[in-house]
Amino acid sequence: MIKKIFWILLLVNVIFFAVMQRGGLGWGEQRLQAQPDLHAELIHLLPALQNAPAKATPASAPQIAASAPVSAPSASSPDQLRLASTSAVPMAEKPENLVCMEWGDFSGPDLARASEALAALGLADKLSQRQIEQSIGYWVYIPPLKNKAAISRKIAELKTLGIREYFVVQNSERWRNAISLGAFKSQDAAQNFLHSMHAKGVRTAKLGERASKAKATIFMLDRVNMDAQTGLTALQKAFSGSELKNVACPH
Repeated sequence: MIKKIFWILLLVNVIFFAVMQRGGLGWGEQRLQAQPDLHAELIHLLPALQNAPAKATPASAPQIAASAPVSAPSASSPDQLRLASTSAVPMAEKPENLVCMEWGDFSGPDLARASEALAALGLADKLSQRQIEQSIGYWVYIPPLKNKAAISRKIAELKTLGIREYFVVQNSERWRNAISLGAFKSQDAAQNFLHSMHAKGVRTAKLGERASKAKATIFMLDRVNMDAQTGLTALQKAFSGSELKNVACPH
């Protein structure tokens, strides 16, 4: 009886040992299968190694490459390249937006007014003047007065009527003590101005020819930007008869 029990226990141990051996092999396979597969399509060679000959590398090489990645230049479209080149250039004013201009011509009270108006635009570094001699064809005037007292009374009357632009003639024997209200190149312009003087109440104003020479001033503006051009265009409208034009810039 004891021998039977001994052989039975021995057989059980052999069977148990055999089962354990087979079960341990199964666990090993499961551990091998549990490791994720390597995806070859996700592996990219570094640019510096793509053209290098194949050779054995230490096991630590992938770790070094991973810790210090090399950035490869990416392909850019033509639009991206144009955008990059445009952004690299500082936003400076384009030379073609700068123009040279002339504004004139002015004399007498208009010259002083135009000078003050230009000073307000802050163009002193771009502003210069040149003198011209012109033949004044027509003028609107008040005939010569007898004396200084009469001149003073007439000037006071003009100021009361809102007339601020006038010039007392002193350098002409014939027209001494006359009061010039404006000079014009054309008869039509002079006639229109005379009508405006009559409408304001200057009844003694007359129109006449004047073939004398007179000096006038033209303002020259060197390479002004678009903002200055806009300001000058608006300013010119306040000076009837003046001309604002673009001219060739000096070299």
